[in-house]
Amino acid sequence: MSQVTAIVLAGSRPGVDAFAQAYGTDLKALISIAGEPMVCRPVRALLESRSVERIRVLAQQPDRIGAVLPADDRVSVEASGGTIASTLEAFCLDPNTQWPLLVTTADHALLTAGMIDDFIAKAQGADIAIGLVERRSLLKRLPESQRTWLKFRGGAYSGANLFLLGGPQVQPALELWQSVEQDRKKVLRVLWQLGFLGFLGAALRFRTLQQALDGVGRKLGLTIRAVELSDPLAAVDVDKPADHQLVTAIIEGRA
Repeated sequence: MSQVTAIVLAGSRPGVDAFAQAYGTDLKALISIAGEPMVCRPVRALLESRSVERIRVLAQQPDRIGAVLPADDRVSVEASGGTIASTLEAFCLDPNTQWPLLVTTADHALLTAGMIDDFIAKAQGADIAIGLVERRSLLKRLPESQRTWLKFRGGAYSGANLFLLGGPQVQPALELWQSVEQDRKKVLRVLWQLGFLGFLGAALRFRTLQQALDGVGRKLGLTIRAVELSDPLAAVDVDKPADHQLVTAIIEGRA
C-alpha cells in the first residue's frame, strides 16, 4: 500500500465540555497529559510512522489547535464540518483528496507508530478497515480496564479509534453514517436495510465479527475488514477522568 493521508479528528461536541473544563480548558484536544496538549501525542506518532505521508488535523478552532502542534510541513490544520460523517464525506467529493485515508482521534494519547504501521499493513486491500482490540488481550495487559465490548462468536472487541478508508467508493457508507448521526430514529430502519437478521445473529453470537462485517459490506458493495491490533493499548483513549489517570500512569511507567 502507498503511504496514507492521516486525518486526526480534533473537534468538540456542541455545548460546554465538562470533561475539558475539569482540566482547565474548553477544548478536549487541548487537555494536558504528561505535560503537553493531548492532541500532540497522536500527531507525533503519525509523524514517526513510516506509513504516513501527510497529516490533516480537523477542528472547529483550527488556529488554537495548530498553535500547539509540532512545526512540520507534513501537518496542516483545517476547519471541520458539522459532523464526523459529513466531514469525511467531503473528502470523497474532493478530487484532490490523496487516498487512502487513515482516520484517528485527538484523544488517542497512547497511539504509537508501531500501532499505526501494524494497522495499515493488516488493512491492505480493504475499502474500509476498522481497528479493534480483543478483550482477552487488553485484560491481560490492564486487568481492571473498563471498556464497552462488542460481543461476537469467537470474541469480544473494543474499538481502537483507527479506521482506513480506501477511496471515494466508501461514500455510501459515510452517507449512511450521516443519516444515523442526524436522526437516531432511523437506526432500526438502517439495521433492517443492512440485514437485520445478520445483526441479530451477531447479537446472539451465531456470527463472528468478520462475518457480520461481510454482511454489511455486501449490502454496500464494499470490502469491510476487522483489523485486530497487536498492541492492546490501542483500545485506550481519553474520554473521562479515569482514562486520563490511567493514560498518565501508563506514560509515566506506573501502570
